[in-house]
Amino acid sequence: MTGSPAPNGEYAVVVPTLGRPCLARCLRALSEADGPGPARVVVVDDRPDPAGAPLTAAVPPSLRTRTLVVPGGARGPAAARNTGWRAAGDVPWIAFLDDDVVPGPTWADDLALDLAGASIATAGITGRIDVPLPAGRRPTDWERNTAGLARARWITADMVYRRRALEAAGGFDERFRRAFREDADLALRVLDAGWTLAEGRRTTTHPVRPAGRWVSVRLQAGNADDVLMSRLHGRDWWRRAEAPRGRLPGHLAVTAAGLAAAACALSGRPRAAAVCLGGWLAGTAEFALARILPGPRTREEIVTMALTSTLIPPAAAFHWLRGHLRHRVAPPRPERAGPPAPAHPPAAGERLPS
Repeated sequence: MTGSPAPNGEYAVVVPTLGRPCLARCLRALSEADGPGPARVVVVDDRPDPAGAPLTAAVPPSLRTRTLVVPGGARGPAAARNTGWRAAGDVPWIAFLDDDVVPGPTWADDLALDLAGASIATAGITGRIDVPLPAGRRPTDWERNTAGLARARWITADMVYRRRALEAAGGFDERFRRAFREDADLALRVLDAGWTLAEGRRTTTHPVRPAGRWVSVRLQAGNADDVLMSRLHGRDWWRRAEAPRGRLPGHLAVTAAGLAAAACALSGRPRAAAVCLGGWLAGTAEFALARILPGPRTREEIVTMALTSTLIPPAAAFHWLRGHLRHRVAPPRPERAGPPAPAHPPAAGERLPS
């Protein structure tokens, strides 16, 4: 990374981390990117036990004088990002990076161009996410899931926000304890406040990380976060955030059919139990095939899809119900009043677009 921060595009970088080895790769790519460097890098140590190896070892020499490592308290990525941007100092822009991404070789130069093109109403600018997939074979279900990040809107894997917009919005909502939906929630709030969000030109690579057989079952915990999103932003938040709706209605129907089959069998109603069991089998088979057919169809992948396709619907239903219970008293966000465009005064030295 060459040069000092641009005077009208000064920025800090915030990287929440659990201390994974990929942190060093992310910071090394950041330090080597061509263009004006950050005024400060804040690494938020969100490990449950921060007594492990110090994270300063992952910081390249060229960034060490500008890097601050702060404890996150293991409260999740939303809280960690809040801790990071508040510790970043008085800079006009905060760039959020996940610790498992790799900024491109011209990332800093491209970020400078993104910031230079921002209007005074621009709250944030997203980067372009590239997910490399294996050549010579079809991607697995997990690889396809990760590739979906390239189409996600306002994803904080690489997202820069204006500090004034973060302050006005109160930062990320820390009720989102996973790396899921906290980015969409913040984006909808700043849009509702009258700001705009833009797509940038910088590119960041998000490799597919290794994952175990049951990762797709664990991901169903996000259904509780979707309940919170509906409570906060209304049932049409999917459309406004341009987020895929997912298969929750089908998962609820399949789970209900399985429970009904068990209840009918226990109550001595074999015909009704057979009908409900048939519905459960048909729904489960359709779901499994929908995941198997686009994939590599290896024995390992087919077994994983068969097992997890049986467990995902009840897991999704459980977390959906848990979300309703946990967030039953969450009040909706206040509706925006007035015209959609704000009259934010420009910061000192900031030029109006011509």
